Amino acid sequence: MNVGKSKRARVALSAFAIGALGAGVVVAAPWSTPSTTTEASIELVSTATCYDMVSIAIGGRGDTPREGVKWLTTPEGERLPAAMSGDYSSDWIDQAVRAPNNGNVVPDSYAAVYVEYPADLASYENAVQTGVTNSQTIMRTISASCPDTRFAIVGYSEGADVARRTAMEVGNQVVSADGTYGIVDPNQVVGVVIFADAGRVAGEGPFPGAENPFGNPDGFDTQYQNGNNAVSGQGALPGTSGGFGALDGRVASFCSDGDLTCALPANTSLIHLAANVGRQVNADALQNENLTPATGADLALALGRIAVNAFNEIASQPNWMQSDETFLDVLIKVSEPDYKPGTVTTPVSAKVDGEQEPIETGQMVDLVYLPQKIFKEITGFISSNQNTIPVVMNDPYGLTLAPGSGHHFDYWRDADAANGKPLTSVQYAAAWLTELAEEANRGEPVKTKAVQEKAGRAAIETIVAPVTTSATATPKATTTAPATSTPVVTTTVPAAPAPVTTAETPAPAVVTTTPECTIPVEGETPVEGAPPVCVTATDTATETAPETVVPTTTTAVPAP
Repeated sequence: MNVGKSKRARVALSAFAIGALGAGVVVAAPWSTPSTTTEASIELVSTATCYDMVSIAIGGRGDTPREGVKWLTTPEGERLPAAMSGDYSSDWIDQAVRAPNNGNVVPDSYAAVYVEYPADLASYENAVQTGVTNSQTIMRTISASCPDTRFAIVGYSEGADVARRTAMEVGNQVVSADGTYGIVDPNQVVGVVIFADAGRVAGEGPFPGAENPFGNPDGFDTQYQNGNNAVSGQGALPGTSGGFGALDGRVASFCSDGDLTCALPANTSLIHLAANVGRQVNADALQNENLTPATGADLALALGRIAVNAFNEIASQPNWMQSDETFLDVLIKVSEPDYKPGTVTTPVSAKVDGEQEPIETGQMVDLVYLPQKIFKEITGFISSNQNTIPVVMNDPYGLTLAPGSGHHFDYWRDADAANGKPLTSVQYAAAWLTELAEEANRGEPVKTKAVQEKAGRAAIETIVAPVTTSATATPKATTTAPATSTPVVTTTVPAAPAPVTTAETPAPAVVTTTPECTIPVEGETPVEGAPPVCVTATDTATETAPETVVPTTTTAVPAP
């Protein structure tokens, strides 16, 4: 960033930088260079070396392995888009992803790899999608060699967008007919950490989908903070929002109040539009060169494409004039990079013999709504941008990205013990990742919500409704009459072809028991104090239909 750049120019670029993410790294670390650390760490020569847990680390803008580092390879020696944390270091997320190896877990049981991807704003969508593809490739390759390895996904800034999209795709997979997944089994991903989440939903707590979305992720008993107050605003890229599916409850999405990448105030539609435009232009060139013929042409092309899509979108809706949707709403919708133009259902009037074709009756009816539509456009524009001017006037670039004070860097300094938040966001993530790595090393079952709920239900059913079983002995031949002081029940059972009389045997006694755990259910941990959840031999017996047994005929011999 040029120090002498005027404040006006900085404000003009704010929406692009904020919307495109990762720009914080431009200020504090313009281009992180690959570096070799002298710190002791695990070296993964290839994915054939297996670990109990591996963190997939994704840095922000410029914070990615470059040529010159030692690359991760497949067992066959093919280069993968990743480098070990011992061969590449990040000024930003090392504190979190290296924590388990700081004497906290058994050596050689945990590793962290940094994902290589463009990590720039020259073509934001291409950069992020490449990061998603590379992250999934690395996880798939490691899992193929080491099917028992568990994963964590950690991303910051531009890498936060990569981490979110990767986790959403993993968690929302549909299992194939043969019981496999296209990426990895979601149960292998035990934790996701996102710093500055641009897809964050307004009002959402830091642990989406968790039993306590404001306190802690499922299975981790350390509280992040006291209270349930959500950070105001929402992510600057709402089009990237979505649920995490099977990973709900295992996600930590940290956002600092004032970081406009994840806490953009409501009613700032123009900033959302600018952010979407920024994802489709070379924002790096705009920031470094300002407006030149080349950057101007790039911007004009993007704006023109969005305008054409907007008019085609409106033309495809015959009743658009009667709707409440404004032109600004349409612009935001069609400016999403993944927008797919719909089929035009209302044809544009053509010229006949050089004369403009008369307006059809239906279109004339639409003109009746024009004054009302104009009124809706004006009121809609004002109401949806109530906070746009205050945000711009407060220098959004400086508020979010200023060195030393920008809220995009709060995650390393946001502890507030006096108000119930003893750890910074990064320290909390480090503690959680360490706990997950220790559990993986001990071989403890993955604490998924489904497993815990199932185990809890089974334990409660075992306590409330004990299993009633019949202790039925298999008839055996005898040579003596049973000696008993209680009445003997005589049972005569006919056997084909001729009826025979069996020896008298005692009636089966009905016994109420609590089954012992003979076959533990793998991966299920019942609630504390409850008996173990298991499959018992008795349970199996009661589920099997009794077979008809032809008794053996015996002769009763008097006792001496």
